[in-house]
This record gives sequence, C-alpha cells and structure tokens, in this order.
Amino acid sequence: MSKAKAEVSPINLGERLLTVAEAAEVLSTSERFPRRLIAERRIRFVRLGEPGRRGHVRIPESALREYIAGGLVEPMTASDVWRAA
Repeated sequence: MSKAKAEVSPINLGERLLTVAEAAEVLSTSERFPRRLIAERRIRFVRLGEPGRRGHVRIPESALREYIAGGLVEPMTASDVWRAA
C-alpha cells in the first residue's frame, strides 16, 4: 500500500485551458507575449505531457483573468487630481 498522498490540483478541473494562440487572442496580442509571460513565470500555466519533457502548455482562463485584473488601473477622480497638485 502506497503512503503517497494525492496532490491537490491548483486549478478547477472543469476550467477551460487555453492554448497560447487562444490566450493571445483574448489579450489582443501576438503569441509571443503569452509565451514570454510563461517563460518569465508571470502567469500560471499547465504543462501537459511527461515530466521532464517540454510537452504542451495551456493557460487556465482564471490565470488570464488574474493577470488582467492585476494590471487594472482605476481612473483618477477630481478630488485625486486636486490632491496631487
């Protein structure tokens, strides 16, 4: 009997996994941009295939939502403008 515990999945297994091309389309960028985010570990991703091999990469939709939300800049209000002056 194995004592190894099953690992908890970091993503919802029912969640849609996007290809790099699909992620680029959502972000309205070239495929190079999501590939760079993956290479720099700036976005969560899933590597499919055998461990130690390059395999296929997929990006959870929630990871894209988190990335977009992280860059959201709120507009300044009139009171913010007067305080900054």
